[in-house]
Amino acid sequence: MLVSEISRICILGAGTMGSAIALNFASKGFEVNLYDISDEALERGYSSIKNSLQVLIDNDLVKQDEIPGIMDRIKGCTTLEDASEEALFVIECAPEKLELKQKLFKDLEEYFPDDAIFASNTSSLSPTKIAALLFHKERFTASNFWNPAHLLPLVEIMPGEETSMETVLAARDLMVRIDKKPVVLTRETPGFLGNRLQFALLREALYLVDSGIATKEDVDAAVKYGIGRRLGDTGPLETADLGGTHVFSAICDSLFSDLCNSDEVSSSLTEAVKNGHLGYTTGKGIYEWTEEELAAVQRNRQRTLIDWLRRDKEREE
Repeated sequence: MLVSEISRICILGAGTMGSAIALNFASKGFEVNLYDISDEALERGYSSIKNSLQVLIDNDLVKQDEIPGIMDRIKGCTTLEDASEEALFVIECAPEKLELKQKLFKDLEEYFPDDAIFASNTSSLSPTKIAALLFHKERFTASNFWNPAHLLPLVEIMPGEETSMETVLAARDLMVRIDKKPVVLTRETPGFLGNRLQFALLREALYLVDSGIATKEDVDAAVKYGIGRRLGDTGPLETADLGGTHVFSAICDSLFSDLCNSDEVSSSLTEAVKNGHLGYTTGKGIYEWTEEELAAVQRNRQRTLIDWLRRDKEREE
């Protein structure tokens, strides 16, 4: 199947990720069948889409006169039969429960042609296991959008053991059509790319705090005002080239043996969970959060992501 033949997308789940992904496709001219189990769930999804659109409008990333067309291209569905109508690409955004995803895709096979592509937005489950009940396992892949999906361009495409290269390339090319920045893994691995890198940094950050080497504030500041800014333009491997492979090799030789390599979860996290300090939702996690502080952080992060979107757009122009 040619990617150019795909004009309608089926999205399963109208929650945070599903609604944002629906917006991505609809804003690029695709028709979208947005599925959830009830009209109430769909209404919450529509509300989320409208809120995200307002952010894009306020920052001149979408024009006001484009809104009716975008919304008209998103069709709500409460049955899989309706959700499958004329769609050749499926993105599942259901809760991270393996049995639920397996059953959902198995049920879908009844309604879609053999060359339709199935993709899961999972960020943690094995695509091989999700596709275990499918007859056409070769047409299944993971396509992990990063949250917030309407502001972050990264999509990680990871095949299962029986995924065909045609499916992987079709998923990649489709993401390019909606101005995403897809990365393709050549084989399945826990955590994809982004989470492996993110949690390697988190492990070291927690180790530095737990060991009393630095405060949590200074560890976060070192990332925000140093490597975080630099890595926005040069990834870790590009950075090594810019610094000199001989320099980085020498640093690795002297530093690697001292880096944290524990396979146990940091006490900072386990104690926080044990005490019910679950993060901003409970007002405390590693930090304490007031409503004002949370709003400020979310506002600043959104502004930064929007600034990056503008930069991406300028580069492409």
